[in-house]
Formats: sequence, structure tokens, C-alpha cells
Amino acid sequence: MKLESIVKEQHPGAKHAGRSFNNQRRSKKTRRSPKEVLDSIALENNLDITSEDFQKHLDANDEISHLRDEFYFPNAATFPGVEGTDKECIYLLGNSLGLQPKCTVDEVTKVLDNWKVNCNHSRFIGHLPAILCDEMVTEGMSRLIGAHEDEVVAMNGLSVNLHLLLVSFYRPTEKRNKVLIEAKAFPSDHYIVQSQIKQRGLDPEKCMMFLGKPQGKDNSKLEMSEFVETIEKFGDEIALVLLSGVQYYTGQVLHMQKITEIAQAKGCMVGFDLAHAIGNIEMNLHDWGVDFAAWCTYKYLNSGPGCMAGAFIHRKHNLNNFPKFSGWWSHNLDTRLEMSNVLDLTPGAKGYRVTNPPPLLAACINASLKVFQKTTMAKLTKKSFLLTGYLEYLLHHYFKKTEGSKVCIDIITPPVERGCQLSLKFSLPVTEIYDKLVKHGVSCDIREPDVIRVAPVPLYNNFGDVYRFVQVLCKVLPITDAF
Repeated sequence: MKLESIVKEQHPGAKHAGRSFNNQRRSKKTRRSPKEVLDSIALENNLDITSEDFQKHLDANDEISHLRDEFYFPNAATFPGVEGTDKECIYLLGNSLGLQPKCTVDEVTKVLDNWKVNCNHSRFIGHLPAILCDEMVTEGMSRLIGAHEDEVVAMNGLSVNLHLLLVSFYRPTEKRNKVLIEAKAFPSDHYIVQSQIKQRGLDPEKCMMFLGKPQGKDNSKLEMSEFVETIEKFGDEIALVLLSGVQYYTGQVLHMQKITEIAQAKGCMVGFDLAHAIGNIEMNLHDWGVDFAAWCTYKYLNSGPGCMAGAFIHRKHNLNNFPKFSGWWSHNLDTRLEMSNVLDLTPGAKGYRVTNPPPLLAACINASLKVFQKTTMAKLTKKSFLLTGYLEYLLHHYFKKTEGSKVCIDIITPPVERGCQLSLKFSLPVTEIYDKLVKHGVSCDIREPDVIRVAPVPLYNNFGDVYRFVQVLCKVLPITDAF
């Protein structure tokens, strides 16, 4: 049975009802866990979940497994610190930098050829003409976040876009001047909020509010109850709520729809950093009424290091009179070349553009979006449900804390509120474990103080990658039961 059928209705992000593995209708309340689904598959096929045959069975029945062939997997021997292997690396780091799509070189070459052949005319004609290249990738990105195309722009980098958006959406008054962010927000987001508050002549010590545990302490699950209590108590003082769609450290998926509804009911503006969400989880930003969002494209969107980012501004703000920084590209295209120096502001998200976009970077985004066009986020999240669940199952099997165990792994990512990332805490020094993983050709990363992040990306990772990763863990960690 194909994985799409097996996982139907098992993932919490699924929109439509479907058949479960034993073809029985199930309500949301009785939706099975990844472990239950994996147990069912193993039982029906008389396989041991920890066996290589089971991993091969999962890959053989994965209906989107062919998408793996759309990407380059580096040879582990080319990576610094790798010893004694010439195999494909075990790449589980798409949450930091996605793999290169094989069509990227062709997309970039077409842009270079257009410039070479058409010179200044390449601004207007040919492949991804400079004057329109950013608009040619917005449709693909809008589908990934559940938005209308005119609500999405490709521009700048993530941090620059957040600054531009906060100029508009953080509008403090004497009474309402606070910004609510995560206690362990990504550093750039923290600095952006801090500097925006200072720019208004306010004190970050008084105007920054934090959700979750203080910096430097164990960052556990962000509880909706804490958010509700904070909004109920301080909502009239909060001008802006700025949170992650997926928390970078723990991998927790935040309930963006509920957060938006609760905060907006108190008069707060609501925005999200979607760096770890876009291409990872299903979203419906327009229907949820989110005010704004921003994201990078080099993680799950596979556009390459430092590539052009994206932003979302809800249609309800198309004609707002909020402050904003403008440039030539903010001006309506139809009258832009009249050079009147009288701003004819483009309504909505496009009016937030400041300068001309780079076609070479648009080409890199376009290459990845072409791969996404061959599937849907619903199919990707269904595979992710089982792929990440398989990793979780094997980790619990070999490294669950028991009496007398030599090493154990604690998964700090919530079991339901997650995408494809699992954040792991070890009972041994994390840097030693990481160095051993690198030597065996594993690509993952450390996040201080003591977490290793592992992300099996459903677009190109398979169950074999997960199996191989756990095999390596069993080799490098002192456990008694190994493969």
C-alpha cells in the first residue's frame, strides 16, 4: 500500500478525511500516532520495524520518492572532518540549508545567457527579465503559505524584510507599545525587535515581552495557555505579536491560527517568522487573517545560501496608511519610468518593495519551486508524518532512558506540534557526539547549549537516510543493543 494511503488522515495538518491504514474511518480524536501506523505496517507485512527490510518497504511504497532524484546529494568524503567513507552523505540538515536542485544550474544559465545576448533588453525580455523576475516566483511561494499571489513579494533577505514590515506594523502608542516575542527567539529576530523599539525612542527593557522560559534556560514547549494568559493580562499594552511559525530550537509548530485570533481580538497586530515553516508545514495565512509574515528561501525552499527572501501582507492592508520605507520599486510599474518623483505607490505587498530584484537569485528560487510544483504540501506533510515518526520510533527503541542505560536521548520537539525537525538532547556531551557523527558522514547541526537538530526533509530524504543515521548513532554511542 502506498504511503499516501497509509498516512491519509494521520497528520494533524491534513485538511480532508481519508482512509486509515486498515481502511477504517477515524475521527480526529482517534487519529493514530506515527508509532501506531508503523506498528500496523509492520504487522501487516510481517516485518520488524528496526530491520533494514522494513525501511526498504517504506521507501518502495513512497509515492513521492522520485523527487529525491531532483537534488544533488554530496559525497560525504568531500566534507571536512569525514573519515573513511566515500558514500553519499546522510544529509539531515535541510532545516538550515536545503540541497541544490539539479535544475538550478540550468535556470541560472538561462538568466546569464539572456544578459549576454540581450544586454539591457534582458531587463524586459527573455528568461526571468529583471523588471519582472521577482513577480515570477510569487505564485509558487503563495501556494506554499496559503495566500493570494498579490499578497506575496520576493525581496531582500529575511531580516531586512522584518525591519521593513515592522516599520509599518509596529506602531506604538503611549499605552500600547510592547512587542511579544519568544524568550528564545532566533537572535536576529530579537535584535530586530530591540532596534525597532529603540528607533522609536523607547526602552527595550520595558517594551519587550517574552513568551516561554528566559534566555539561557532549557527551552521547552511554548504553551498556548501561557500565551492566552499573557494576552488576557497585557493585551491592551501589546502593539505587536511576532512569533515563529516553527520554533528554530525545539522544532515546535506554533498554532498560528489561534494565536492570530486571540491576539487580534485584543487589538494586537500579528506577524510570523516563517523561516522554518515554509516548505515544511501546511499553512493558510490568508484564511487565518495573519497581518504579515516573512521568510528566507534557503532552508526548506532550497534556493542556496543567502538567497532572496519573501514576505506576506494580508489583502486587508492593501490600502493602509501605515508608515513604510519606499523606493523606486514601490512605485507602480505602469508609471515608474515616467520619472516624475511623485510616488504612485503600488497597493498591497508590492508597495513594500524598495529596489530592483536580482534575476540570478530569482532563478535559484524558481528552480526549487519547479520541484514543489511536482507535488503538494499535503503530500509532503503526510510523508513527513511517517518519516519523522520513523526516526522518533528508532530513537525511542535504542536510546530510551531505562535503568542501567549507558546513554539516552530526549526528544524535546513536541510529539504532535512538529514538522520534520526533531531536536535531540543527549545524556553525553553534545559536541563529542556531533564530532563522531560528522566523521561518519552525517550532516546535522548543534544549537547551543546542548541540542542536536535532525531534519529528514520529505522532499528529498527517504527512510533509508533515517535508518542509516540511527545505525551511525548506534555505532558511535555506547549502547549494548545495536543493529
